[in-house]
Amino acid sequence: MITGEIRSKVDRIWDTMWSGGISNPLSVIEQLTYLLFIKRLDELHTLRESKAARLGTPIEDPIFTPDQQALRWSRFKQTAPEPMYETVRDKVFPFIKTMGSNGHTTENGDSTYAHHMRDAIFMMPAPRVLANVVDQLDSIPMHDRDTQGDLYEYMLGKIASAGQNGQFRTPRHIIKLMVDMTAPTPTDVICDPACGTAGFLIAASEYLQTHHGDAIYRSDESRRKFNQGTFHGYDFDATMLRIGSMNMLLHGVENPDIRYKDSLAQADENDAERFSLILANPPFAGSLDYESTAKDLQQIVKTKKTELLFVALFLRLLQTGGRAAVIVPDGVLFGSSNAHKTLRRILVDDQKLDAVISMPSGVFKPYAGVSTAILFFTKTNSGGTDHVWFYDMQADGFSLDDKRTPQAEKSDLPDILARWKAWNGEGGARNGEGEARNGELERKRTDQSFCVPSSELRANDYDLSINRYKEIEYEAVEHDAPREILKRLARLEAEIAEGQHELEEMLG
Repeated sequence: MITGEIRSKVDRIWDTMWSGGISNPLSVIEQLTYLLFIKRLDELHTLRESKAARLGTPIEDPIFTPDQQALRWSRFKQTAPEPMYETVRDKVFPFIKTMGSNGHTTENGDSTYAHHMRDAIFMMPAPRVLANVVDQLDSIPMHDRDTQGDLYEYMLGKIASAGQNGQFRTPRHIIKLMVDMTAPTPTDVICDPACGTAGFLIAASEYLQTHHGDAIYRSDESRRKFNQGTFHGYDFDATMLRIGSMNMLLHGVENPDIRYKDSLAQADENDAERFSLILANPPFAGSLDYESTAKDLQQIVKTKKTELLFVALFLRLLQTGGRAAVIVPDGVLFGSSNAHKTLRRILVDDQKLDAVISMPSGVFKPYAGVSTAILFFTKTNSGGTDHVWFYDMQADGFSLDDKRTPQAEKSDLPDILARWKAWNGEGGARNGEGEARNGELERKRTDQSFCVPSSELRANDYDLSINRYKEIEYEAVEHDAPREILKRLARLEAEIAEGQHELEEMLG
């Protein structure tokens, strides 16, 4: 976690840009992303200089040529505000926009960061604002990867309004729960087809580095697979692609596959059955025209609703045996249209539906108050749903109002993870065995978690709403007999009349 001092510095940077005229939070993040990228390039070049000096050899793959030294962060930060502004606006920004096409690249050739910087727009309103922000950014220690990542996440957390098309950030603790439950391994190829700021991919990378660090860094090949072949994210918002790419870089993933794609409109045969794990919270808003939707998705489920089309997309992208943890609006669970029922039938009968976690409606506040659930399923193409594990989440560790005040003592998340491991085994996607699993199977429907056989789901038209199956315990309340109540009322009325009579006497 970043310290209070660093938070204060970030807040001051934010205030500097806000008072300077950059009032859109996304624009603030974007401009800071560019500056962090420029700073990162200078740090990389310095490392290569040090290595060359140590070995007594020429600099390998230099980022800056001798006549571009003025473009380095360490050089222009020492100049006065006006010349610094001109250098960054007229030279540094054009430089980062052409990286990758002129031989100047970051760590791994034409990296995802260089690619997304090509559309960079310099928006700093004045030399004074730029100089102030550069000085403040330079004073923040960025050497530790965890500090870099937490700092950027803190910046992203300051975006307090929903984006367009139903986009809003998924709370980090919900992302972590989904990642912990799916338990990624170094063999996984992970995708988020609506990645936004890349929160799911980052959480997966942190899980892998924590639980499988030895395997990841065992060899150059395994390290290369982690940095280039494991993480894939798509979005059709160029700003989000830049932010997501930088977020991954600051969390220690050197060159993920983060690229522009309208996932629902573009049918990419190269991505079909490519991934072993999908983690996603796709946008729910709106409907699409049939003509603007990939035809193979319409073959899975004939609909215009984006939330159903995304689930169909996940099934197309997953390998056989691949698993998914995705957030959906409650309507997906109980919608009565043919498309809703068809999709649920596919999950239950053709694939393996593992779990449904119902979340309270306040989880996404202040962005939205929509009721949502997390679906866990495995692509089998041969069925396999025996029992589906349900959990009724009542609290996520924060108040369910717009303030979202931390309330760790009320969180159901540790209990969800413990019960899931008992039901499904430590590996997340592997079946548990023995008494622990049977304990979940035998839970009553009045408990927060319980299991429902697939035959019961079919009998209920594949309704996946937890309220369809959860039983409510009502405590019997005993009341006095009506005659006894009437006697008490008569005594009370007599006391009132007597008191009124005494008052009248006192008044003469």
